[in-house]
Amino acid sequence: MLELLKKSAMEQSRALKDKEVSAVELTKASLERIKSIDEKIGAFNSLTEDIAIKTAKEVDDKIAKGEELPLLAGVPLALKDNMNLIGSKTTASSKILENFVSPYNATATQKLLDNLIPIVGKANLDEFAMGSSNENSAFKKVHNPWNLKKVPGGSSGGSAASVASCEATIALGSDTGGSIRLPASFCGIVGMKPTYGKVSRYGLIAFASSLDQIGPFARTVEDAAALLEVISGYDKHDSTSLKLPVENYRSSLNNDIKGMKIGVVKELTSEGLAEDVQKAIQNAIETYKSLGAEVVEVSLPNLKHSIGIYYILATAECSSNLARFDGVKYGHRTTDAKNLLEMYCKTRAEGFGPEVKRRIMLGTYALSSGYYDAYYKKALQMRRVVTEDFIKAFEKVDALIAPTCPNTAFDLGAKTEDPLAMYLTDIATISANLAGLPAISIPAGFDRDGMPIGLQIMTPQLTEAKLFNLSYKFEQAHDYYKQLANI
Repeated sequence: MLELLKKSAMEQSRALKDKEVSAVELTKASLERIKSIDEKIGAFNSLTEDIAIKTAKEVDDKIAKGEELPLLAGVPLALKDNMNLIGSKTTASSKILENFVSPYNATATQKLLDNLIPIVGKANLDEFAMGSSNENSAFKKVHNPWNLKKVPGGSSGGSAASVASCEATIALGSDTGGSIRLPASFCGIVGMKPTYGKVSRYGLIAFASSLDQIGPFARTVEDAAALLEVISGYDKHDSTSLKLPVENYRSSLNNDIKGMKIGVVKELTSEGLAEDVQKAIQNAIETYKSLGAEVVEVSLPNLKHSIGIYYILATAECSSNLARFDGVKYGHRTTDAKNLLEMYCKTRAEGFGPEVKRRIMLGTYALSSGYYDAYYKKALQMRRVVTEDFIKAFEKVDALIAPTCPNTAFDLGAKTEDPLAMYLTDIATISANLAGLPAISIPAGFDRDGMPIGLQIMTPQLTEAKLFNLSYKFEQAHDYYKQLANI
C-alpha cells in the first residue's frame, strides 16, 4: 500500500473510481503509515481515526451505488491543529487548549467533509501558528522527513511533513507570514496561500486576522489546485470572505505561457542567498525562458521594511486575538489563584509558551497609549506602501518569482536562541500576506546535502488560475516533484 500512498491525490482518486482499492483500505493504510513512522517525525498531535473511517465508508457506499464522487473524495488529509473539527481536540499546539474539544466545524473543515475527504488527524504546528521552524509546539517538535535532524519549517510544519512523508496525501495549513510556503519549501512539496478572502477563516483559531489565510499542501500542483477548489468560496460567517464563484483551476493548468512576462524580485535574489538556492533560481529563470516567457528584473524598493511592518501588525493583532484565552470560558485554568486577576495572570503564564508570550508583549506595547501612532499606525501606512510596490510591479509583469527562503532547512535548535534570526527566515514570504496576494512554493531542486529548495511565485490578487498554470508548467519541465523523502 505504500506505493499507493506515494501516488498523487488525483491518481488515488482514479484508483478509487476504478475500484483498484477501497476508500477504507486507503484510509487505513494512511493511518497505519502514521502509526509506524510518526514517532520519528512528530507531524500529528492526534489522530481522528473514527471520523476518517466513517467518511471513507461513505465514499465506498457511493462507489458501490455507482454514484459520482465529489472532488478528492476518499483521499487522506491532515488538518492543521488550529482548525475546528467536531469531536476532535483543537489545541493550536498550546497547553492552554490542550484538552479543548471542537464544538463546531470550521467552514474549510465542513467543505472537506462535504466532499467526503477523510481527515486522518490533526497536524502539529508552532504554538498558535507563531514560528518558522515548528519548534514552538507545546507538545513535541516536528522533524523534517528529508533529514530528521533538520526543521520542517513553520508554522504548518506538521501538515507539510505529513505530506512529504506520505502519512497523508494532502493537507491544510494556515499562512500568516509564510506558514504554508516555508514548510512546503523545506519539505520539498507544493504549498499555496490564496488571495486573502478566498477561503473562509471561520473556525480557524485566529493569530493575525488581517493576514491569516487557509491554504493547501500537496505533492503536485494539480492536487493543490483541486484542494483549493474544494475549500474556497463565500461564507457568510466570515466578514472578509469574498463573494466570488469557485473556479475550476485544473482546467487552465496547461495553458501556454508564451509571451508572458515574469519578474525576478531584485531585493530577494541579489544578496544573502545560499549558493545552491541562487543556482536553483537561475535554473528557474532559464526554464521559464525555454517555455517562451520573457524574464525581467523587477524592484520592490519597500520590501526591506516588510519584516518590521509584519512584526508590528501581526503581534498587535495576536495581542488582541489571544486576550480571549483567560481561563474563564474554555481551555486551561490555573488551580492556584486567590482572586480573578491572579487567575487571569497565572492561567496565561502557565498556558502560553515563550514565543507566544513574546509576541503578545510586543503587540500590547505597540498598541499601548503613546506608542499606537508611532508603531501600529505607521506600520499600517507602510503596509499600503509595500502593497503599492506590488501594484506597480504587476503593471509591468504577469508574475513575480523569488526563492521561498534564502536558505534550505536548518538544524533543529540552530535558531531557537536568536528570535531575530528566526524572524528573518520569513523575509521572502511576508510581503505576499501584507498585500493579500496569492503565492505558492513549488519544488525547484535540491542543495548539496539533498535538502529541497522552494521556488516562490506570486501573481496579482484573484489570479490563482494564472499562478497554478505557471507553477504547473515549471513542475512538468522537471521531475523534482517525483522525488520523495526516503523515510
